Amino acid sequence: MPLHDPVPALEALLAAAYRITHATEYRYGAPVALSQQLLHLTPRPLPWQTVREHRLEVEPLPSLRLERWDAFGNPVTQLAFDGPHDSLTVRAETEIEVLPRFAGELPPGQPWEGWRQALVYRGALPPPAELLEAVQFAFPSPFVSLGPAFAAYAAPSFTPGRGLLAAARDLMGRIHAEFEFDPQATSVATPVAEVLARKRGVCQDFAHLMLACLRSLGLPARYVSGYLLTEPPPGSPRLIGADASHAWVSLFCPGLGWVDLDPTNDLIPDSRHITLAWGRDFGDVSPMRGVILGGGAHELEVAVTVLPLAAPA
Repeated sequence: MPLHDPVPALEALLAAAYRITHATEYRYGAPVALSQQLLHLTPRPLPWQTVREHRLEVEPLPSLRLERWDAFGNPVTQLAFDGPHDSLTVRAETEIEVLPRFAGELPPGQPWEGWRQALVYRGALPPPAELLEAVQFAFPSPFVSLGPAFAAYAAPSFTPGRGLLAAARDLMGRIHAEFEFDPQATSVATPVAEVLARKRGVCQDFAHLMLACLRSLGLPARYVSGYLLTEPPPGSPRLIGADASHAWVSLFCPGLGWVDLDPTNDLIPDSRHITLAWGRDFGDVSPMRGVILGGGAHELEVAVTVLPLAAPA
């Protein structure tokens, strides 16, 4: 989702608080006999964000509801329905506080080739834990294919000896400038190679493309899902339910840790970005996915609202 206005400098220095509503409704053409659903609708607890309150309402009531953590440490809710139903409504309501993550300008980082070389496997030298955690995000995944075309697109940004973060920020800026935000151009199933060729898509596509470029160079980067506070045009009211989920990437930078990058808006995410979950790609962190028996054709309606609240003193 693209921003409509810049973040004021003063606001970037302060904590931000939000009330988020994410409502999903499925209406089925025929009764569903059995259903199982996996939800990534609970924001991940992080040093820079605190969940004040979270509530998840489900209609009809599930026969099984299980709260657990997935393989990437994200909170998930597992639902099972063993009775017939012709609709399914899931409503997540969250109050959350988000702090700025970085103070001042971020350094360019060490030369990117050195970091890539540090990731090379050496059997006699056990890698540190943070390296093992990062390297799992350096490989292809179901929605992020790798190849020479992605490395070639990244090459003008990743020139020899350039700092890792400086190069990644340049790549982010090029994606923002050269690709058009077009909700009608792609679907969840659109291959990332097609996004590169057509230069159109949405935030999910731009995140997958940037991941493909970084990983094709041997650099670990992960997919982040969440929400973004946007402002309506001057003089227009904020529309309830008109927001949407957002997606960006996170690159592991030695000395800095994981640094988020938003290619849709060409910025380093801060207190306007609310993190839900992270994984290899969209498939790992889809807000709601599942399997059903029956149902026939279905209609889907999703409404997301992100409202700013007064932050605590």
